[in-house]
Amino acid sequence: MKFELKAKDLQSKARAATIKTDHGVIETPIFMPVGTVASVKGVHQRELKQDINPDIILGNTYHLYLRPQTPILEQAGGIHKFMNWDRNILTDSGGYQVYSLSSNRKIKEEGVKFKSHIDGSYHTFTPENVMEIQRSIGADIIMAFDECTPYPCEYNYAKRSMHMTHRWLDRCISHLKKTPLKYDYNQAFFPIVQGSTYKDLRKQSAEYIANTGAVGNAIGGLSVGEPAEEMYAMTEVVCEVLPEDKPRYLMGVGTPINILENIALGIDMFDCVMPTRNARNGMLFTAHGTVNIKNLKWANDFSPVDAMGITFVDTDYSKAYLRHLFSVNERLGAQIATIHNLGFYLWLVREARKHILAGDFRVWKDMMVKQMDKRL
Repeated sequence: MKFELKAKDLQSKARAATIKTDHGVIETPIFMPVGTVASVKGVHQRELKQDINPDIILGNTYHLYLRPQTPILEQAGGIHKFMNWDRNILTDSGGYQVYSLSSNRKIKEEGVKFKSHIDGSYHTFTPENVMEIQRSIGADIIMAFDECTPYPCEYNYAKRSMHMTHRWLDRCISHLKKTPLKYDYNQAFFPIVQGSTYKDLRKQSAEYIANTGAVGNAIGGLSVGEPAEEMYAMTEVVCEVLPEDKPRYLMGVGTPINILENIALGIDMFDCVMPTRNARNGMLFTAHGTVNIKNLKWANDFSPVDAMGITFVDTDYSKAYLRHLFSVNERLGAQIATIHNLGFYLWLVREARKHILAGDFRVWKDMMVKQMDKRL
């Protein structure tokens, strides 16, 4: 994997760069649509490529391990062939899903024993077998196995968890060296910074992760309920430590405003279920604020869903029609809203890139944050 910085903003820490893998070039800042189970919910791959057009999407080790299971993915020739996606894919290691299964898992030094949310069967994830599973899945970028701490989190727990995540990281790196590639392309490995919302722990973890010399680095354990100001403070601490010549990935973040503010702090890569999940509930993100399309005020509004939108749904359908689809529980409504939201997120990060390259990112970002912080 090759990372190349193209420009830096003079009034913030924002950067524009490219990441090159065997499946193509990723222009950053980038938002990765979440395709948890080898599918971005409600979106055909054709629509994903032609209208939303991301350079990279995200899958999840925990879910793909349970269904369709790694033997099926290996028989298909890896996740790209299985889902007919010829661009980049990143897989989360399952650490966040283990965190979300707090009532159905036990964490020990060896790894995590958890109960499947599907059939109640028991499984164990260790740093070693998570590396093997991600080899079988075949994503271009794979993640270290870590523990994601909850918020709030006591200092001593956060510290113990961070040190265990570091020990797990060492085991991931050691085992990955012994585990050959399954397919005819390379995989890049990213470790994950933890430390909850404690600056000293975040700094210590970032230093440990930076010293591994990995080709890219991730920041986990944020966007789990903490105030946005704390998220930004932790991101700033970590970005001051992580090397400038490697991509920085902030996991699970966030709202459009969160994304712009974290780009300004030096983050390159993002993922979040928010655009798709909120779409299924009738919430649309736009450059001028958030729209609840279920509101009665849109019942006779025949203007386009988003006149400024980049996807076909934005001008093919009206707000009145989209509201009608939601009111009668027609699945097409959720599909239209999903395509719109993902298109908007990709437009947002690409506009950010343009303004970084043009040298006026900070002014544009401040204007956009003010515009988007509205309920329409």
